[in-house]
Amino acid sequence: MPERTLWACFSRTGLKTAAGVFAALIAVAIVVALTAFDQAAPGGSSGRGMAAKATSSPSGTVTPTSVLRGVNRPITVVGIGDSVTAGRTCNCKTFVELYATGLAFERHLRTSSVNLGVGGWTSSQLLRSLTTPGAFRDRVAKSDILLVTIGANDLVPLELGQSSDCTSTCYSALVESVGHNVELVVAAARAAQPDHPPTILVTNYWNVFQDGDVGTAKNGRSFQSWSDMLTRAANAQICDAARRAGATCVDLYKPFKGDGSKNPTSQLAADGDHPNHAGHQLIASALLANTPL
Repeated sequence: MPERTLWACFSRTGLKTAAGVFAALIAVAIVVALTAFDQAAPGGSSGRGMAAKATSSPSGTVTPTSVLRGVNRPITVVGIGDSVTAGRTCNCKTFVELYATGLAFERHLRTSSVNLGVGGWTSSQLLRSLTTPGAFRDRVAKSDILLVTIGANDLVPLELGQSSDCTSTCYSALVESVGHNVELVVAAARAAQPDHPPTILVTNYWNVFQDGDVGTAKNGRSFQSWSDMLTRAANAQICDAARRAGATCVDLYKPFKGDGSKNPTSQLAADGDHPNHAGHQLIASALLANTPL
């Protein structure tokens, strides 16, 4: 609000109408006070004023806003999802903890992190846990920032069949199911704490299966080319679903693989499937770069 002085309310002959001017002064003071109060409490909420809100854009999608605005209390970061979130095979600090530490440093905040990733989980299993009353849902409900990585395990039946001849018409229904569940996961996470909705960041994948030198040696170049095509299709569904639900989609394909020609081996563990320490750092950096201000 532009600064203004109450003395501007007086005319040069104001002494002749002192009573009227005094009444005007009181009215102006009330307006200024009400305006300041309204600015201090966005959305008119008398609850947690720094809680993230979701606003509708002209296109009908939901635009996320940040829980970090005006925050003056500790921020709780919660990670949910599959073995990537859980940090399988890494034996290192996962991207959930690295992100919380980086957020504290970059935004001058106090943060804590909780990792609820479960190896092998599908999007259906995560959704079921979020919609069932219990400890898991309760812990998610305490998040200020929620990190979600899910969907790759839904596609495992395609990998087990080594279905490199499975074109988009073959896998489209399964990929669309992943996107549908991701949208429901975001909605369920918001429903877990309707009075304090978190900022939600959803990642996609560099590859839903093995990649790098290990993946090529085990599966061959034709399968790797096919899995890349499948990954791009899944990533598009995951991001579209996240945005529709009001979350921020964080792309991991480009950081790991660039335009698709970059070899991600140095960011992967010995199994060629999960990120190593460098990979988790890369994911944390991508999340930080995409956190709403």
